[in-house]
Amino acid sequence: MFWQSLITIVFFFSFGLNSHAQEKNLTSLKTPAPKLSQNHSRFEQLELFNKVLHLIETQYYRPVNTEKLIEGALKGMMDTLDPHSTFLNKDFFEKMQNDTQGEFGGLGLEVTQRDGVIYIITPIDDTPAFRAGILAKDKLVEINHEPITGMSLEQAIERMRGKLGDKIHLGIVREGVEGIKHFNLKRELIKVKPVKSEIVRGNFIYIRLTQFQKRSAESIEDALKDLKSQIKGDQGAQGIILDLRSNPGGLLDQAVDVSSLFLKEGIVVSTEARDPQNKDIRYVKKSGYKDLSTPMVVLINGASASASEIVAGALQDYKRAVIMGAQSFGKGSVQTVAQLDKETGVKLTIAQYMTPKNRKIQAVGITPDLTIEEVDQAAFEKDLKEDRYIREKDLRNHLTAAIETDSEKKSRESSEREERMRKLQNQAKRKESTKQADDEVFRTYRPNEDYQVLQAVRYLQGFNVFKETKTQSK
Repeated sequence: MFWQSLITIVFFFSFGLNSHAQEKNLTSLKTPAPKLSQNHSRFEQLELFNKVLHLIETQYYRPVNTEKLIEGALKGMMDTLDPHSTFLNKDFFEKMQNDTQGEFGGLGLEVTQRDGVIYIITPIDDTPAFRAGILAKDKLVEINHEPITGMSLEQAIERMRGKLGDKIHLGIVREGVEGIKHFNLKRELIKVKPVKSEIVRGNFIYIRLTQFQKRSAESIEDALKDLKSQIKGDQGAQGIILDLRSNPGGLLDQAVDVSSLFLKEGIVVSTEARDPQNKDIRYVKKSGYKDLSTPMVVLINGASASASEIVAGALQDYKRAVIMGAQSFGKGSVQTVAQLDKETGVKLTIAQYMTPKNRKIQAVGITPDLTIEEVDQAAFEKDLKEDRYIREKDLRNHLTAAIETDSEKKSRESSEREERMRKLQNQAKRKESTKQADDEVFRTYRPNEDYQVLQAVRYLQGFNVFKETKTQSK
């Protein structure tokens, strides 16, 4: 799908869920005091570590950075635990805070790499790059007057991000323009919008959440209110599609807030920790804006993790929404961020998440109610067979069911003419050559062309027909 081909300037640290409410100092973590014999063994091991450190510092063939040695040892210690427990040095600690805040110092560019060339996907509105006139499809060739040939996408991104207010130079090659265009920009605070939304197929609301960061629930609420006001007709919105595909997670409190938009009451998520008495239960917020009745589908896939799985699991357990797509990632462990000093910290797994019905998520994931594989809609439609059946109405001078009036005849002939034109257009489309891969990279995502979104719409349409039929039969 469209987001799988992109690595944006806004990239996430890991499939992680971090709750500001859970941040604490290491001394506050509840662990039993070690026995005397354990203390003795620990001191011996620490002495062994000190001997190895001293040996490297004095005998290694060149001088070493002791700080880096100890940092490496700490990382190695955390690596023996699980994939989500880790030591956070200054850079990673700051990056994690930026990701959950949804803000960072940068230029406002979404970029991707193809055949070793870094392309601009799009400049984000009202950012330094946008105001400077950088355009989609521009090629990035210089950063601070240094060629970036051979540089990885991640390395280029790291060079563009940095301290607020610092100046940075970009060299751009643009199609149809000779030489290199030079841009002198200044880093600003970039605020990433976690929600993208629009109306699909007339009266269905599509909302995509890219990450659970600060104000994500507020953004979804605003989108719901705005799109509902745009839908005309007495029936209003006929369904909501909440797209959590490839959403890696984020803040726990935002997972609770998002769930609370669609649930009346009850448990959203609970934890199972080392100490059975130390159980954390998060409940639905009863106040605030709610939509408890509009039919709803939640889309997930194999990259939907953590907070995405909490929301999907809660809505599934309460039968508030139908979960559609593929089995989710299965990241159901709880991490606390313990700050060690002003610049470093530790992310430590302390528990597992449970859905309202006490289903474990860890290494299992959320199983969709309806499994719908991700398919390229254009390719799917291209492979569909044209309706080649000949029907009675296609026969010349066919007998109509009733004697036609002049107006009915004109209407029928017009309809048949439109049908013939449609078939001709479909044949012309099949004869067109395959689009170039570059065009696909820069193609703007459209929910109306997304196979899984359209399947969600069709499900909601069918649900509404069934509901109307059931009402009329009473």
